[in-house]
This record gives sequence, C-alpha cells and structure tokens, in this order.
Amino acid sequence: MGVFVFLPLVLPLSAWPVARLAETRLHPRTATRLLTAVAVVMAGCSTLCLALLMVVGTAQLPGNPLPDGWSDPEVRAAVPHDEVAGRAAIPALAVVAAACARTLWRHRRVTRRARRALTGVPGSTVAVLPDGTPYAYALPGGRGHSRSRGRIVVSTALLAGLAPAERRALFAHERAHLSARHHRHLLAAHLAARANPFLRPLRTAVVYTAERWADEEAARAVGDRRTVARAIGKAALLSPRTPVPTVAALAATGPVPRRVAALLAPAPTARTWPSAFTSVGLAAWGAAAGALVSAMSSANSAVTLFLILHAATPL
Repeated sequence: MGVFVFLPLVLPLSAWPVARLAETRLHPRTATRLLTAVAVVMAGCSTLCLALLMVVGTAQLPGNPLPDGWSDPEVRAAVPHDEVAGRAAIPALAVVAAACARTLWRHRRVTRRARRALTGVPGSTVAVLPDGTPYAYALPGGRGHSRSRGRIVVSTALLAGLAPAERRALFAHERAHLSARHHRHLLAAHLAARANPFLRPLRTAVVYTAERWADEEAARAVGDRRTVARAIGKAALLSPRTPVPTVAALAATGPVPRRVAALLAPAPTARTWPSAFTSVGLAAWGAAAGALVSAMSSANSAVTLFLILHAATPL
C-alpha cells in the first residue's frame, strides 16, 4: 500500500478552496450538491483507509482473533511505520464510529420526538403550534410515515411577527427544504465532518448553501427577493436555534447577513458546472481531482492489502 493508504486522510485539504468559493460563485443548488458529493466520497475513502490501517494494527496485538499470518513482517511492510500508524488507527476509527453514531442517534431522536409531538395536530403539510417561542423548521418525513414528504412546523409567535407576504416567503422557504430533501445533504455533510475533521469547511459551506438554495426557491415562488430578505431578517431576530443542526430552518443556520445581502443582489445564474477558466472552476476541478485520487488510493490500498492478507493466510 505504501503512502497511498495515507493520502485519503489528507486529500480533503484539496477541497478547501471550493468550499470557500462555492458559497458566492456558484448557484446554491450546484454548490450544495457538489460539496456534499465531494465530502461523502472523501469521508468514505478516509474511513476505509483507517479501517485498513486498523486491520494491520489489530493483527499485532496479542490475543487478537485474526489469523497469525496477518502479523507477519511481509504484511506489516505494506504500511509505512506500521507499529505507530496501525495502532493509532484503532482508537481513531473508534472515535469516528462513535461520533457518527452520536450524530445519527441525535438526529433520529429529535425527529422522532418532534413527530410524536405533532401527533393529532391538524394540517397535512403545515403544523401551526400555539407557542410563545418563535420558531419554524422543516421536519423531514420518516420511512413508512403517512407524511413521507415531511411537515412545516411553525409557531404562532413567529407568524405574529411577520407580515402576510413574509409568511408566504417563510412557507415557500421551508417547502423548498422539504421538496429538495435538504436534511439529507445536511446530515451527510455532518457525518463526513465527523469522519474526517479536514472536511469541516465543507460542512459549514453546505449548511450555508442549503439555506441559500431554499432562499432562492422562496424568492422564485414569491416573486419578490426583498420580501424573502425581510422575512429572513425578522425570523433571525425572533427565532432561537433549530432542534438539531441537520434539521433545516428559515433563519437558524447560516450567516443571515450574507443571505440577506445575496437576496438583495440579482439572482444567481444556474449552471451545472463552472467554467474551468474561473477561480471557482479551478477549485471545483481541484476538489473533483482530489476526490478521484482519494477513491483510487483507497481502492488500490484495499486491493493490495486483500491480496497480501490472502497470501499470508494459511490454507
């Protein structure tokens, strides 16, 4: 495997430029999809390489259940500095697994608790709750749930603070979150950042671009960008945080002043892929190349280790 097994652990650094530029230079829809895809690929590759290193490290531990041949010098020679890297990968992978499990558990717990709280509340797609705390968020539907597309949850306190046109903008914004299933992008980006800390800038960017995506959809539905900007500004002043970072909300995530400024500017041009002759195009191609090299390195390491372990395993 050589140094190839370590490349996926650091290649997420190649995506940092596009994480910064995509927020302002790409259409929010394109940026969200691009950044999420890159984050998921790189997180999966780095986790796979950690698992490969863990196998080599575990084989060196006394009393392990692995075949004795897996601790032979020929196997250990496949990993540079095998004693340090192999053993360090064991707690590292355990931390990654625990962090991802905690994120999934928290997401499922909050969404299930919210669905149970809405049992019996009238409204098939919108749930208006008589609550003195201002909030609004898009609650995704569950598998096998009667409302599989989710519901918009909003309190009467927030509705009271918005004008009628701003209320329409609020519902259009949350409806965009549900129709595009932004909670999947947010959850994937959060899990990727848990798997590899170098992917945190991509998670931050996805949180912002997903909100901007919903902002643009709301502006298109309402037909007035300034109305959406006012709704976001008022909701940001009134609303607390969302129940969990993977649940999308009108103004609880993302830098609100930047979102308002973007809505006061002309609508962004929708492009499927940026031109390679621009800074964001070069950054996007660099991130794509980093993801490709990461996938090739992890695949090469996995195949190489499999062949080495197969040869070292007595028949």
